[in-house]
Amino acid sequence: MTDTLDKSPAASVPPEQIKAIPVRHYGRWVAGALVIAVLVLIGVAFSNAKINYSIVPKYLFDPTIVSGAWTTLYISVLAMVLGVALGVVLAVMRLSSNPVTSTVAWFYIWFFRGTPVLVQLLLWYNISLVFPILNLGFYKDEMNQVMTPVLTALLGLGLNEAAYMSEIVRAGIQSVDEGQTEASHALGMTQPQTLRRVVLPQAMRVIVPPTGNEYINMLKTSSLAYAVQLPELIKKATDISSTSLAVVEMYFVACIWYLFLTTVFSIVQYYVERRYARGSTRNLPPTPLQRLKKNLRMFGSFRRPEVAR
Repeated sequence: MTDTLDKSPAASVPPEQIKAIPVRHYGRWVAGALVIAVLVLIGVAFSNAKINYSIVPKYLFDPTIVSGAWTTLYISVLAMVLGVALGVVLAVMRLSSNPVTSTVAWFYIWFFRGTPVLVQLLLWYNISLVFPILNLGFYKDEMNQVMTPVLTALLGLGLNEAAYMSEIVRAGIQSVDEGQTEASHALGMTQPQTLRRVVLPQAMRVIVPPTGNEYINMLKTSSLAYAVQLPELIKKATDISSTSLAVVEMYFVACIWYLFLTTVFSIVQYYVERRYARGSTRNLPPTPLQRLKKNLRMFGSFRRPEVAR
C-alpha cells in the first residue's frame, strides 16, 4: 500500500511555490497625504504673512543677540550645576533613615515641584519685601543690591532644578542592587565611601540620560528669567524688536539660537550616554557619524542590498 502511494502521479508533482503578496496599507498613504497637505498649508500661511524674512539673517549674529545667547548659556550651566549638586544632597537626605532629614527633603521637593518656576523667580526678585536688609554678621547690605537679576535667575532656576534632580538621583541610587552595598560594607567601607565609590558610579548609567534632558529643558526654561530683567536671549530679542518693530522676526532669531544650542548639547548627551552604557551593553549602537558613513557607502555603490533567500 505504501509503495502504491509513493508511485502515484500526485506524489511526483512538486508543491507549488508560495507567492507572497504584500499587504497594502492604504491608511499610511492617506495619513502621509494629510500630513503633507497640512505642511503645505502652514508653508503657504507663513509665505503670505507680513514677515520680512531678510531681517532674520541680519540680526542672527548681531552682538546684542550673541551676548543674550551667551547669558542664556552660562546661566543655564550655573543653574544646572547648582541643581545637580543640591539634588544629590537631597536624594541622600530623602533615602536617609533619619526622619528629620528625610522629611525636610520631601517637603523641599514637594514645594519646588508644586509651584511654577515663574512664581519662584518673582518671589526671589521681590524677596526684599520680606528681608529688606541682608545681615550675615560679616556682610551687611540692602537686599535690593544683593538680589541682582543674575543671582535671582540662578536661585530660581537652580533651586527648582534641584527638586527634579533629587528624584533622578534617588531613582539611580535605588537601581543599584543592595548586594553591592552589603559587599562594600563587608569590605570595611563606610556609608559615604560606599556611596561615592560603589553606588554612584553604577547609578550614573540611570542618572545621565534624564540629566541631559533636564539640562536641555533648562536652556529653554531660562527664558523665563526675562521676567526678572535678566539680559538673556529673549530679553535681548524683545529689546531689538521694540525699536525695529520686527517682533516675529526677532522671535525667529531666538528660536534659531535655541535650536542650535539644544542640538549641540543633544549631541554631547548622546556621546556621554554612550560612554556610560559600555558596562551594560555588549554592542554599542553606531554613532551618527558611523551611520552617515554607512549610508554614504550604500548610496555611493548604487547597488541594492541583496535579500537573503
